Amino acid sequence: MTTLNATHPHALELTPDYREPTYGRRLLAMARGLSRPPFSREYKEAVIELQRLSAPLAAVTVPLLIIALVLLLPNDTPEPQDSIEVTLQPPDPPIDPPIDIEKPQTADGTPEIPEFEFTITAPEPTPGLEQPTAPVAAETLANLPVLAQKSPVMLKVLYGEQRSAAGRSALRDQFAGDQASEDAVVRALYWLKANQQPDGSWKSQRIAMTGLAVLTYLAHGEVPDTGKSPEFGEAVGRAIEFLLKSQRPDGRFNGMDGNEYAHPIAAYALCEAYGMTLNPNVKRAAERALVPIIRGQHPTGGWTYKMAASIDPASGRYRDDSSYMGWCAQALKAAHLAGLKSEGLDKAIKLAVRGFKSNANPKGGFGYTGPGQGGLTGVGTLCLQLLGAASEPEVRASLSLMESWRPSFDEKSAFGNSLQYYSYYTTQAKFHEGGKSWNKWNREMKAVYVKAQQIEKNAAKNAAGQDVDIGWWANRDAHSDRPVMDTCLAALQLMVYYRSLTTTTAEAVTPGPAKALATATLDTNEVAVIVENL
Repeated sequence: MTTLNATHPHALELTPDYREPTYGRRLLAMARGLSRPPFSREYKEAVIELQRLSAPLAAVTVPLLIIALVLLLPNDTPEPQDSIEVTLQPPDPPIDPPIDIEKPQTADGTPEIPEFEFTITAPEPTPGLEQPTAPVAAETLANLPVLAQKSPVMLKVLYGEQRSAAGRSALRDQFAGDQASEDAVVRALYWLKANQQPDGSWKSQRIAMTGLAVLTYLAHGEVPDTGKSPEFGEAVGRAIEFLLKSQRPDGRFNGMDGNEYAHPIAAYALCEAYGMTLNPNVKRAAERALVPIIRGQHPTGGWTYKMAASIDPASGRYRDDSSYMGWCAQALKAAHLAGLKSEGLDKAIKLAVRGFKSNANPKGGFGYTGPGQGGLTGVGTLCLQLLGAASEPEVRASLSLMESWRPSFDEKSAFGNSLQYYSYYTTQAKFHEGGKSWNKWNREMKAVYVKAQQIEKNAAKNAAGQDVDIGWWANRDAHSDRPVMDTCLAALQLMVYYRSLTTTTAEAVTPGPAKALATATLDTNEVAVIVENL
């Protein structure tokens, strides 16, 4: 693992603003914030900090108290059962009121059209490409099926109950989803299941498309457990297992695309999968996948193709690619939420804020490898929101710039020929902001995507043997692995209501497993197993 020290290339670029404050300073800042008005940002940040500081103490004291109580029980206490179902009921996350934004003056003229290069055309196969390039260590995941070693406590730790059937329904109603959008999502899940390859992958860019499919299933609350996910649990399990078996000892994956967009997408999927299952096999794979991302980050905070931490010979500087950075940032955020403890993770998250800001236009917008106002504006806006910088002026100005944007499934756009790729980010950015802008976008987005879905009637069977419809999307974007990529990105947008924790809530910044240990009631055997797996 990489250690940030005086000899590391990142160290010279870090300013005191990115150093971790001491515990005492955090307590003082929290005390000041709690004295502020209840609806001020300082007060909300102080409440979140209070939860952060109390969780580690509770995570230690609660298990110790339980162990002490068990030791005081009579000797004839019956032996604990082999497995105990545990259900956590975290409180409903508070939702901030919409924020009215004053629109800054934008630049005249046509927005910059970025020429991002998400090359998805499958390369010619190389002999032996799908085989590991080095002997696999004994503890590697290749020979350990994901379903063979389930989590000791099967629950949705990271997202509480928001992705359960009841949670999805409640949040869909709260954020103005509807049954038509949900029906389109379910048809897409059946389509993905019907088109899954025997090895658990999806063609043709197998690592990237499998990662996107896993994210799509997880967003709907589907986990690799047929008891909890009778319709799609097997498909999710085979997909995760494919990623595990495709991973090399260095954390990268066999069979990636030429620019290796597939790596951060697969890492993102594995981090989120661990957050929803606490499966120790998935944890080890996710942590391995994070290593190349953290090591490949530039001192400027960005990333480029193949996570190459080197100066671009053509420009003589680091090439910070907003499109590639978007997937890296989402993977880091998912890792943080899942409570993964990869070395350098927190520093990489803080440094990434600087990377996105370097591609921001002062009047709003984000460019490809420099300041701009094109379609990648949604990427920079969402990622800064996820990284804890939602109040920065670059985000506020970009949200104002996107105020006039409208969802469309037409390939013709002022932002070039990758409209659906940009919409994936824009939908999430507007959702996290909320307010009138989100309501207007959502109302139009739902209608556009539901209407654009291609549907086959009674083309598959559900777990009960009944005929069901399947559906998919296929657009004419230049950079797409259609129809798998198009289907996943469209479905993820229609699940935004319950897929994402809003970035204004404490749950969005508190790692999941730590919170679970602080609130669960477990017997001593379960505590020992969980601590070992964490």
